[in-house]
Amino acid sequence: MREVLLTALGVGGATLVGTLLGFCFKRLSHRFSDIVLGFAAGVMLAAAVLGLIMPSLDYGGRFGLLTTVGGIFVGAVCLNLIDKLVPHLHKLAGADPESHHNAQLSKVLLFVTAIAIHNLPEGIAAGVGFGAGDSTQAMLIAGGIALQNIPEGMVIIGPMLAAGISPRRTFVCAALTGLVEVVGTLIGYFAVSVASAILPFALAFAGGTMLYVISDEMIPETHAHGSQRGATYALLIGFCVMLVSDTLLG
Repeated sequence: MREVLLTALGVGGATLVGTLLGFCFKRLSHRFSDIVLGFAAGVMLAAAVLGLIMPSLDYGGRFGLLTTVGGIFVGAVCLNLIDKLVPHLHKLAGADPESHHNAQLSKVLLFVTAIAIHNLPEGIAAGVGFGAGDSTQAMLIAGGIALQNIPEGMVIIGPMLAAGISPRRTFVCAALTGLVEVVGTLIGYFAVSVASAILPFALAFAGGTMLYVISDEMIPETHAHGSQRGATYALLIGFCVMLVSDTLLG
C-alpha cells in the first residue's frame, strides 16, 4: 500500500513539476514541446499495450479476448463522452487572448476542469496496474503517465496567467489537477483489490482510455505545428525505451 501511495503522489506530482517548468520557461518552442509530448505518447502507448492490454488477455481466462476488446472500447467511449461534456483541451488552450476578460477567464477555468477530468482515468490506469499485483509493470505504467503529465502541467500556465489569474492561484489550480490523478490511482487500486474478478476488464478499460488519449489528443497536438517528423521519431523512441525496460525488468 505504501508503494501505491508513493506512486500516486509521484504521478500527481509530475503535473506540479510541469507547472514549475512552465513558470520557468514560458516561451518554449512548439518544436520542443511537440517532441517531448511525442516521446510521452510513445511511452504511454507501450505502457497501455504491454502493461494493461496484454495482461488483460492473460488474466481473462476463457473469455479473455472478448473481455479485453470490450474493455478497450468501453474505456474509449467513456472518454469520448467526457470530451462531449467538457470542452476539448486544445480548443481551450488556443483561446483568443484578446477576448473579453471574463469570457477568457471562464474558458481557462473550463480548460483546467477538462484537464482534471481527463486525469481521473489516467490515475485509475496507474492504480489498476498495481491491483494486478505486478509492481514492475505498474511502475512502468505510472512512469509513462507521469511523463505525459509534465508537458500537460506546462500547458496550464500560459492560458491562466494570460487570463489574469495570479501565479499563486495558478499553481493551486495545477496542484488540484494533479490531486485528481492521485485520487484516481487509489480508486483503481482499491476497486481491483476488492473485486479481483473485474481485473481483466479493468486492465482493458484503463488501456482503452490511454489509447484514446494518445490518438485523440497527444498525437494530433504533436502534428499541429510543423514538427510531426521529429514528434513521430520521438514517439518511436519512447515506445522502444518502454519495450526495452519491460524486457529487461520483466
